[in-house]
Amino acid sequence: MEITVTEQLSRTVVVAPKERIDAFSAPQLREKFDALLVDGASQFIVDLSQTPFLDSSGMAVLVSLLKRARQAGGDVKLVKPASEAVQRILLLTRFDKVFDMLDSVPAN
Repeated sequence: MEITVTEQLSRTVVVAPKERIDAFSAPQLREKFDALLVDGASQFIVDLSQTPFLDSSGMAVLVSLLKRARQAGGDVKLVKPASEAVQRILLLTRFDKVFDMLDSVPAN
């Protein structure tokens, strides 16, 4: 009997921005995601629980990350924000339907 066993390890990277994600900070966040993707990461949890503000440029960074992660065979999950402003923008734009939403970062 021929049996093939393949073990695949995939690491999950947790990124937790604690400041505003806006037109000024989004490029820095994009650079961080780019570096992680180049380093081989494809599974991401973006912890928005302490993010006080998110605008369209920040949302564009998240969509770009989702696209690139999925192209690499991975995915992106978001931790629900505590900020009502961030919650509202995610609901209005239906990001809560595009991304898997978590209540908190899962324990290892």
